[in-house]
Amino acid sequence: MQANADTSRQIAEESREQFNRPSFAKGLYMGAVDFSLIEPLPGAVHPERGQAFLPQLEAVLDSIDPELIEAEARIPVEYTAQLRRIGAFGMKIPIEYGGLGLSLLDYGRALMRVGVVCPALGALLSAHQSIGVPEPVKSFGTEEQKREYLPRCAAGAISAFLLTENDVGSDPARLGTTARLSDDGTHYLLDGAKLWTTNGVVAELLVVMAAVQPHEAAGEEPAGRGGITAFIVEADTEGIVVENRNQFMGLRGIENGVTRFREVRVPVANRLGKEGSGLKIALSTLNTGRLSIPAMCAGAGKWSTKIAREWSAARVQWGRPVGKHQAVAGKLAYIAASSYALEAVFEVSARLADAGTKDIRIEAALAKLWASEVACTIADELLQIRGGRGFETARSQAARGERAVPVEQLLRDLRINRIFEGSTEIMHLLIAREAVDTHLQAAGDLARAGASMEEKARAAASASGFYARWLPKLAVGAGSVPTSYSRHGPLAKHLRYVERTSRRLARQTFAGMARWQAGMEKQQVFLGHIVDIGAELFAMSAVIAKTTALPQSPAAQRDSAQRLALAFCEQAAQRCEMHFEKLWNNTTHSDGQLAADLLDGKFQWLAEGVRDASEGTGVWIAQWSDEVGEDVRWPYGKGS
Repeated sequence: MQANADTSRQIAEESREQFNRPSFAKGLYMGAVDFSLIEPLPGAVHPERGQAFLPQLEAVLDSIDPELIEAEARIPVEYTAQLRRIGAFGMKIPIEYGGLGLSLLDYGRALMRVGVVCPALGALLSAHQSIGVPEPVKSFGTEEQKREYLPRCAAGAISAFLLTENDVGSDPARLGTTARLSDDGTHYLLDGAKLWTTNGVVAELLVVMAAVQPHEAAGEEPAGRGGITAFIVEADTEGIVVENRNQFMGLRGIENGVTRFREVRVPVANRLGKEGSGLKIALSTLNTGRLSIPAMCAGAGKWSTKIAREWSAARVQWGRPVGKHQAVAGKLAYIAASSYALEAVFEVSARLADAGTKDIRIEAALAKLWASEVACTIADELLQIRGGRGFETARSQAARGERAVPVEQLLRDLRINRIFEGSTEIMHLLIAREAVDTHLQAAGDLARAGASMEEKARAAASASGFYARWLPKLAVGAGSVPTSYSRHGPLAKHLRYVERTSRRLARQTFAGMARWQAGMEKQQVFLGHIVDIGAELFAMSAVIAKTTALPQSPAAQRDSAQRLALAFCEQAAQRCEMHFEKLWNNTTHSDGQLAADLLDGKFQWLAEGVRDASEGTGVWIAQWSDEVGEDVRWPYGKGS
């Protein structure tokens, strides 16, 4: 197990890119906030393209019936045909390869609109363009590969990204799918299976990650290095079988399945990059690909704000609209302020990515992490405000003659975003690794498990020099000066809070490094709170940057935007203080002991008296169906 852990760590470290451009978010974790990196916001890139496309997209969306997709758990072919006609499958693909060449900002705005109408359609388009064939080919493909595949993708040849396996999620060192180079060196033979292949059921093109064993082959530099490698695969190649179309609690129209490879011939020309570069390609693809999730979360927030306002103003209890009761008013304030922040976080991240002058790895990861969590909370609060109607399906509401408002579906559809493209727990670890990178470099062998006492002594001497220079900088800063950031008006105090809190966060991170050293990586709860504080600070900064950039908007909108920004910053600051409290005052130790005992079977008696219907479910369902007949269906679908 230790060997596997060491291998996994080594593979992950080798796949990390080094920071070679400035990063605003990284500065947040080091107590070195530089607001000039996000203010003024970079201008939009080719806005005329988005202005031309978005009205076409809205016209198509007006003709789509999302209830049909929800009821049949399928996206009708005529819907995808309409999206192909307007070029929606090539939004991110450059014009020279047949695409629309939209900026990330306008691409996200398009997904925002699609996601509000039907999140399953949003998943289809984003899985195809954000992580499917177009993105890795555009970034890492040869010119021949770009000309071969990008025009096909832009025209609507649906693509999928295949990394996850039945026993492999976020630990690629255990990848079971293999690719063996043929004896004549002309092709690879692909064997294995991939799970949860979004778009895989209907895809024409696949990006497949497979482990290549080291070998000797002419033309390799270095010769036959092997390792995790990315391949472009035609989905109709002999030996590929889609064995199942998976069904989920949400995104009912999603085309997601299990794909198996048996001696699948893949030409060497279809390899993306060199052998062993697959994980780096995957991680790089996800850096900007993750921004599709905060875009759709922002759309969900906008819709939720609209529904919450309408219902809370119309529903009267005890002589007043429910929105005027304090308990509901607090929820409304949270929904509205957080929805404004969701759009700000997406917009700032997308503009930085489009400008291409900053390293946005941490920003994109924070945007995905924060937006997916906040959107789910918004949906849950909206459901609570709607009460029984929030729990009731839209179809049932319509059958009773009421307006069909699919709040319960919203909650189901959003929930996957906390797992998609890196679960919340994995995102905490990924961001924490980047956030403490400077500390790890300074600490050297102090932060390396297995280092000798002599190596640690040398590392300590080296680290002391770094910290002697760095720690004094955390004592005071612009946030300690009452007149700092005065041009931001009422928002200045919140910028001062961000700057002060960034230095405080850096001090706490240092305290953790000093306490745990090489064991820091195992302190996942501590690191999670560190990351979440930085996420709130980033969201506050994005909100202030967006609000500051609104001087040309109508006065009423500027004033209301500032009120939303002030409300959000006050709420976010309170959440930061809660995270700081939990850094050192928590139940992590006792929780760990209790969990260990639970895994050892010491609490099995807790499950006594309940029947586990999942044991033997397949046989039971089959027998039950035979007995009652085909007209009566098992609630979760026959044979599920």
